[in-house]
Amino acid sequence: MISTAKILEQRSYLVPGKLKITEHFFQVPRDYSNSSPDSIQVFARSARKYEKPANYSPSTPPDPQKDQLPWLIYLQGGPGFECRSPQQNAWTTTLLDKGYQLLFLDQRGTGLSTAISQSSLQLRGDENVQVNYMKNFRADSIVRDCEAIRKALTEGYPEEKKKWTIMGQSFGGFCCTTYLSLYPEGVKEAFMFGGLPPMRDGPDEVYARLYARVAERNRRYYDKYPEDIDRVKRVIKLLSRFGDTTVRVQGGEGYLSARRFLQLGIYFGKHSGFDEVHDLVLRADTDLTQFGHLTRPTVLSIESALSSFDTNVIYALLHEPCYAQNKAANWSADRLFSSYPEFSVTKDVIESKAPLYFTGEMIYPFMFESYPELKKLKAVGHALAEYDSWPRLYDEDQLAKNEVPVYAAVYVDDMYVDFDLSMERAKGIKGCKTFVTNAMYHDALRSKMDEVIKGVWALRDDVID
Repeated sequence: MISTAKILEQRSYLVPGKLKITEHFFQVPRDYSNSSPDSIQVFARSARKYEKPANYSPSTPPDPQKDQLPWLIYLQGGPGFECRSPQQNAWTTTLLDKGYQLLFLDQRGTGLSTAISQSSLQLRGDENVQVNYMKNFRADSIVRDCEAIRKALTEGYPEEKKKWTIMGQSFGGFCCTTYLSLYPEGVKEAFMFGGLPPMRDGPDEVYARLYARVAERNRRYYDKYPEDIDRVKRVIKLLSRFGDTTVRVQGGEGYLSARRFLQLGIYFGKHSGFDEVHDLVLRADTDLTQFGHLTRPTVLSIESALSSFDTNVIYALLHEPCYAQNKAANWSADRLFSSYPEFSVTKDVIESKAPLYFTGEMIYPFMFESYPELKKLKAVGHALAEYDSWPRLYDEDQLAKNEVPVYAAVYVDDMYVDFDLSMERAKGIKGCKTFVTNAMYHDALRSKMDEVIKGVWALRDDVID
């Protein structure tokens, strides 16, 4: 049984677009598995339409029925990323028009929710303490926060209005599936966008499939920009001239190594991602042509494109463990790396006519040498990779008898979340309806909002004879 979250603070204000935004701070247990008094703060912003009816009067008392609009909580992708403010999401108004009030949650450890950084983690104690602390920031703990917050926000509601709608993008969909496994009684309906998790207990097959998809995206990238084959090699030669320490990044504690530069391939799975990477490759190559070195503005642009590994360290620390159930992740992507020689960054490949392949959404031990924030968390990262007692995140039996309506967008060409594993999961959730498309990529909720919202909500609102 999850206790109700304590509401610490709620402040509201109006923003352009006829939105009323409320900032909420909640207090929840750090570890739900024991009775420790240690707690953390979780932050969220809610949004609802702000309108003054024709008969508006300042003396008119509020209508409690109108204040009790059905809640929809949005769970951001990640792991380890905070939510943007409601007015910065293109779909906010669309969903408000459907009659919801929205809650945008900074998942624990992100944004304003007792955020995890190298410095904040060090305050907890030595490395062993830090490792144990980090074990409380996976999807199971996030979902328990949600359930505690739901109870707080719906206190005083009639029983039939206490359930809420959950909506997840990418890792947020993983969290939704955990929610359906652990607390389906709190959920009215679930919407997922590129977020059906694999039915596996470890990450190895996930990453094996990912390497294949990223390799295909590399081929398409170089088909579009064949001149970048030589440009990328010129940049890599410069970056590896003195090992991995040729070019320092801002602050001087990390380096723009060759493999770090090739991590730009993480953009290949989003709309216009090829073009963003090409712009950076062109800029770097032009520096080499004109000046013989990478200028500071160019290095900062590349560093900024990959800055989330430093600003959102949960992403690197828990990305592989978010797939683990009762087993260790054990640096899965790195262990599999040698099985895919097309991703090698050797002298022979650089001197050949073959292109150098960018990597995608993979986490590697070398990152804990070249990213300034991650360097200080190297021991924590290794300990989390070796931890083999992660609790289960999904209850297959509960999902098989699920009674909550579930609607999921599944993208055929999703580079981040495997299509076949997603469809396998959809079949394992009773009543899950899928909107399948090969005309959108993983970030469709942002880049193709109107189309994907229309397709997914049609699964709920339309009928199939």
